Amino acid sequence: MEEKDEMVRSGSSSDIAARGLEREDECACPASIVERFEIESMPDEELLYDLADLFKVFGDTTRIKILYALMGTERCVADIADIIGATQSAVSHQLRTLKQARLVKFQRDGKNVIYSLSDDHVYTMLAQGMTHICE
Repeated sequence: MEEKDEMVRSGSSSDIAARGLEREDECACPASIVERFEIESMPDEELLYDLADLFKVFGDTTRIKILYALMGTERCVADIADIIGATQSAVSHQLRTLKQARLVKFQRDGKNVIYSLSDDHVYTMLAQGMTHICE
């Protein structure tokens, strides 16, 4: 396993993809990083900075409400605003942050823009967070 971790740290993006490890943009994370953590395999500083930035996005109640409104369904800005009790302007502003963090995606439907969670990871993060605080 140590050999595989070393290969991840030093491998090219095509090597990493060929080995079946999860990867987005320049992030080369071993798939097993969540399952085990050893101090010798501390992720590099830039990766930790990006992770901290991701968690900062969850630090706003309006953004959390938007994510919950999108769990399991797609919605337009007006529908999201009605559900969470915010203005369309406020929702649009927060959606911009959520898009930049790749937590939501969007598609155009004529003049409307329809938003949804980017993937199941976002749902899992919210569900795990709720489980953690309810324990």
